[in-house]
Amino acid sequence: MRLQERLAGADFLRATACLLVLAHHFALRLDMRRIPDELGPTANILRFGNFGVAVFFVLSGFLLAHPFWRALDAGSDMPSLRHYTIRRMARIAPGFWFAATTGFALSLTLLALPLTPELVLRYVSGLLFMSQWHWRTLFPVEADGPLWSIPFEVTSYVLLPVCFLLLFRLPFLRQRPLLTRFAWLCVITGVLLAHVLILTLFPLDDIERGWQYGLQGGAKEWMPRYNPIGFFAVFALGALAAGVEVMLPRRRSSWFDAAALLGLAIAAYRLVISPGGSAEAYGWLEIPYGFPVFPLAVATALVSLSHSQHLGRLLDNAPVRYIAKISFGIYIWQEIILILIQRLDPGSFGVSSENVVTGWLQSCGLAAALILLVATLSYFLLEKPAIDFGNRLTSRQPNRATPFKV
Repeated sequence: MRLQERLAGADFLRATACLLVLAHHFALRLDMRRIPDELGPTANILRFGNFGVAVFFVLSGFLLAHPFWRALDAGSDMPSLRHYTIRRMARIAPGFWFAATTGFALSLTLLALPLTPELVLRYVSGLLFMSQWHWRTLFPVEADGPLWSIPFEVTSYVLLPVCFLLLFRLPFLRQRPLLTRFAWLCVITGVLLAHVLILTLFPLDDIERGWQYGLQGGAKEWMPRYNPIGFFAVFALGALAAGVEVMLPRRRSSWFDAAALLGLAIAAYRLVISPGGSAEAYGWLEIPYGFPVFPLAVATALVSLSHSQHLGRLLDNAPVRYIAKISFGIYIWQEIILILIQRLDPGSFGVSSENVVTGWLQSCGLAAALILLVATLSYFLLEKPAIDFGNRLTSRQPNRATPFKV
């Protein structure tokens, strides 16, 4: 049985992640001062759709770690890093580069920003997937804020095989599943210690720090708590979940349906209790998005759904699979569409409506339709051809039963 067929529920969580982030960016455009009091709690919960970023990191770690665990457990050689790199680049680079370039052009035209060396530095560092290392460059372009997380995830793409290489270099770990999972827990511990060192050694001053100073001020507000090493801890939890999943027997059980429901319920509960705290829901060790409860709950749901008797297949229905397929396009193009709507119609999102909620919903509906359209075009005209090209380049991959597919 192919890996994609075994891992039921992955499409559901991918679709949920991108829709959560979309809801977050919709909610940021709602004037909270003008909405009815009874709608306030719901609107505040929608603002925490940024938890979708954590779902993406857990899911990516879960899917990409599978080939490494299977090879390690079988005593085989490490999967081809060349194939891994080609497929990762083919999956994200064309769409990211095109969206970043479009956002950069709109920053100079629609937003009328002056062409400064710093603006160019941010853009170039983004193209090189290096913008995640400093607050000045964290947001590669002004007109597409969500792109910040892609270079963060690229760091995790690099660190994953590096950490597995350490495990493959230790012969006594081969074909010892429990020992290798314990070793991976040690890896996560080391990552968390590195995150704490970053918090301690690289504090930032308060000069022009905060979202009132724009994206760079917001980046300075986020850092150093937002750093690629801390986010790799979230990614590594997903990888650990993959290690647990491959140890489980292939048979499905209704007990896993119950465990999946419990994991999803805990994740949802952690999200809905976030209003009242920081907008980033900093958790343990000041890692954002309810760490570690939320990512652990998502990881539990992933493992359980892949072995569930009914729930995984039920959640991975046709509409969900389609949203999952174009989810990357939804993520990288949503902010550009939203900014275009606001600039072309300053009264959108309820700004000039007597009923702010009705006006906001109408604009959200228009934006959602346009985002789905653009994401569809992005997938079939840009992303899929690049993915197919990457697959052709790696068609001789010996372990075709466990492809690197995210």
